[in-house]
Amino acid sequence: MKQFLVTGGAGFIGSAVVRHLIQQTEHRVVVVDKLTYAGNLSSLDEVASSDRFAFEQVDICDRAALDRIMTHYQPDCIMHLAAESHVDRSIDSSWPFIETNIVGTWQMLEAARHYWRSLPSERQQGFVFHHISTDEVFGDLHGSDDFFTETTPYAPSSPYSASKASSDHLARAWMRTYGLPVIVTNCSNNYGPYHFPEKLIPLMIINALAGKPLPVYGKGDQVRDWLYVEDHARALVTVVTKGKAGETYNIGGHNEQRNIDVVETLCDLLDELAPTKPAGVTQYRELITFVADRPGHDLRYAIDAGKIERELGWRPQETFASGLRKTVQWYLNNERWWRSILDGSYQGERLGLSHASQDGASS
Repeated sequence: MKQFLVTGGAGFIGSAVVRHLIQQTEHRVVVVDKLTYAGNLSSLDEVASSDRFAFEQVDICDRAALDRIMTHYQPDCIMHLAAESHVDRSIDSSWPFIETNIVGTWQMLEAARHYWRSLPSERQQGFVFHHISTDEVFGDLHGSDDFFTETTPYAPSSPYSASKASSDHLARAWMRTYGLPVIVTNCSNNYGPYHFPEKLIPLMIINALAGKPLPVYGKGDQVRDWLYVEDHARALVTVVTKGKAGETYNIGGHNEQRNIDVVETLCDLLDELAPTKPAGVTQYRELITFVADRPGHDLRYAIDAGKIERELGWRPQETFASGLRKTVQWYLNNERWWRSILDGSYQGERLGLSHASQDGASS
């Protein structure tokens, strides 16, 4: 049994990791989360009563708090997921992304380095700092049939992806310079239960159920590789327990889809699963609306996840069809969860065009 420290553990991917660790393993978990707009403790309700679960509401930029937590909980593995993560928000206001994703990662690495050095040699050898990142650091594959690999050069396009690229470089530098055992993973677009509703799939579901427009950027021909979040959680735990320090692993779902195809498929699933439609709506596809594209929008991302399959034996369990159906059904069954978010800080407004006046959002 190991002690895990999971930053951002009340967020979308982080909470999936924590639920997996508590429900599917015997490990102990302490969650460190600031509980900003996208952090939601109700995403951890399923595991909060476990005696192997602990929670600390802490900003990762607070070094003294990080030192206290590491000394108290004595983690064997750190999974660093805490991040500002929405491209559109980074366009509107980039500083929170610089502060959390770059400065916060630096604080985490420094706290981990000093804690790791204090451990006896046997525990030092078993320690892992797992830095979780995104395929957006690689930039745009438009005009190519290539896939992102672990050696693809970085070419970030947005303030968000630039901040994540910076954090990736810091993590690798702390291993090269200080010897801190670091593993980096880069994943494709996640979707699934407990996804904050500013992102494409949950927003389209919620807007459709309300009879609101379904805004799609440009022509909707942006291509993304979609990864079901519970598959991603399994992959991350596989990496942190079986992966090799100093290595990078790409994690993808083998599910390339155009945004317009994703939205149309969602509409068709809702026609089937939520046949009682809002007034004036015959088919949910009628609500699709094309809006001005995001500034600097990358057209295609695609992950080659062959390395993690070959070396660690991980493959996604969900197809896009099975994962999307599960996701739609979850949102239909858990209206209270997403309704509480809409009643709070986020009302479905479009982000990323602070000087524009169009409603809705898409990513």
